Amino acid sequence: MMFLDQKIAPLGMGCWPIGGPMFSGDQPLGYTNSDDTESLRAIHAALDGGIQLFDTAAAYGAGHAERLLARGLKGHREAMVVTKVGITIDEATKQLTFEDATPEAIQPAIDQCLSRLDRDRIDLMLLHQNGLSVAQAEAVFDEMEKACDAGKIRAYGWSTDFADSATAFAQRPNFTAVQHAMNVLLDAPRMQDVARNHDLTALIRSPLAMGLLSGKYGAASKIPSDDIRGTDNLVVKYFDGARPNPEFLEPFEAIRDLLTTDGRSLIQGAICWLWAKGEMNIPIPGARTVEQIQGITGALQHPPLPSHVMEEIETVLRRDPDSTHADKER
Repeated sequence: MMFLDQKIAPLGMGCWPIGGPMFSGDQPLGYTNSDDTESLRAIHAALDGGIQLFDTAAAYGAGHAERLLARGLKGHREAMVVTKVGITIDEATKQLTFEDATPEAIQPAIDQCLSRLDRDRIDLMLLHQNGLSVAQAEAVFDEMEKACDAGKIRAYGWSTDFADSATAFAQRPNFTAVQHAMNVLLDAPRMQDVARNHDLTALIRSPLAMGLLSGKYGAASKIPSDDIRGTDNLVVKYFDGARPNPEFLEPFEAIRDLLTTDGRSLIQGAICWLWAKGEMNIPIPGARTVEQIQGITGALQHPPLPSHVMEEIETVLRRDPDSTHADKER
């Protein structure tokens, strides 16, 4: 697909997991078991597998994911980098705060991202605060527009699940993408309509439901307490009480065979479902190991799920419109 006038594979690597520990107070917000050496190998495996887009954020590991990505992409200037600002970080203490998306904070934050990523220009800069008001976001995007003019970023967008928020800025020429949550268990039709109708790239976060769609976790699985999935900090509770939430696990079990149509793995089927939903979609599943990223890039060997399988999935899930949509209205 085309992304910022460049043809790339419609799949990215999400870098939240490689960031390692980060906290809000004493609450863990990162993934457990990250290892920098393995993470670097995973970045290289992503490149080898055909991935050209890497999605990170200042917040991931409180700057650590950006620094690690810079090391992994050294010598690969053709790779495209998406990062995010709007959440204040303290690299020394790994603390995040969620209070500074003021206009005066944006230019310094962009400069710090450029430094950590060791890049002269960032391909896509996203506002990281999901629920910021349109009025507050407008001042932020005015600053991002200045950064475009200065050559610091190529384009910008918003990581938000509010369809009206994305719509408010969709006509800006340098507002080219929206990042939103979506997967086969949690559809987002309103956000998809915004992206489709305004010719925006849709970067899909949580395409594997925070790992639930990998098939690795059963009803008896227990998530470590220092992993965000083992806390109460989840916006969508794919895991509840540090265990897979039956509300999501049971429908997943019902569509397992459909996702594995024509030899796909569960992960590959979940990605192919997103491709079938729209050509503007670039899933960005998180990964921290070579094994994980190789399973993800294997999806590139398969086409989108066929229409009859897509229809059968909807029939099996019998979606309740009030409980299965990831997109939101104000």
